[in-house]
Amino acid sequence: MADRYVAVHQTPNGPGDARPTAIQIIKDEQLEGKLSGHVAFVTGCSSGIGTETARALHLAGATLFLTARSLSKARAALQDIADSSRVHFLQLDLESFESVRTCAAEFLSKSKSLNILVLNAGVMTPPEGRTKDGFETQFGTNHLAHFLLFNLLQPALLASVTPQRASRVVVVSSVAHRFGEVQFDDVNFEGHYDPMATYAQSKTANLWTANEIERRYGAQGIHAWSLQPGAVQTDLMRHLGEEHKGAINTDPYLSKIFKNPEQGAATSVWAATAAVLEGTGGKYLENCQIIGAWDPSSGMWAPGYGTHAYDTEKAKKLWEKSIQWAGL
Repeated sequence: MADRYVAVHQTPNGPGDARPTAIQIIKDEQLEGKLSGHVAFVTGCSSGIGTETARALHLAGATLFLTARSLSKARAALQDIADSSRVHFLQLDLESFESVRTCAAEFLSKSKSLNILVLNAGVMTPPEGRTKDGFETQFGTNHLAHFLLFNLLQPALLASVTPQRASRVVVVSSVAHRFGEVQFDDVNFEGHYDPMATYAQSKTANLWTANEIERRYGAQGIHAWSLQPGAVQTDLMRHLGEEHKGAINTDPYLSKIFKNPEQGAATSVWAATAAVLEGTGGKYLENCQIIGAWDPSSGMWAPGYGTHAYDTEKAKKLWEKSIQWAGL
């Protein structure tokens, strides 16, 4: 049932409540051990929802390629599955196009097939900085590096399409996409850096990229989804100022909708595996469902996509400019 998880998300009661975990999604889909022979690639697997996504897909029987800047940190975070013959770790620094190309080449030397690509890694509101290729840190890391990675791995995704099962791309966006579009002529916010505006820009770029993947490759059997994982208690918020952290931690609504990492990974795993989504894509997901438009009167953190989420012309423009920026 497509609405299986709707009711439980209408009455949240904080981390660890009745809302599903990533592992529960695999069990509900009756996929334990059923994805044997499938290959999944997940970025950002040294902490947070990336590790929980990996654990769930491992339970499903998939062969995993998991990336992190620090492989020792990733192995420590996933020590329960790290020694599995189906788990492979790849070093990846998303602040470097060279690292992305090296990682993709290493993967392709080991596997010609790829069924599930989860673009999960990200950074949120860091001090102003530039990637090794000269882009604002969040735009370069969250969007451009993942855009390049998809394009390099696209042949493996295409090669894995079968009449029974399409290939899936899952792009982790954020509720923050609602608060800022891509500034095409000023993606670096030169001279007026705003950490939240640049984060919002990168998350809109994630959403538009998923939509554009669907438009360009859906007919060939590669389907893409973007998603908001939820308000999740992870290290992602480490760069937020104490004032922002205090406001978040004392907000009564947020205290109820917060998820633990196991629950935060549920929508990613649902997007990657749910039978009800087979053969479709190009939509924004939240709380393990295809979500509707955000109603601002319902509150800043209420579910829903922003007004610009499905702007096809801007998504196309972003794709074309990203081809240039990423050197493809």
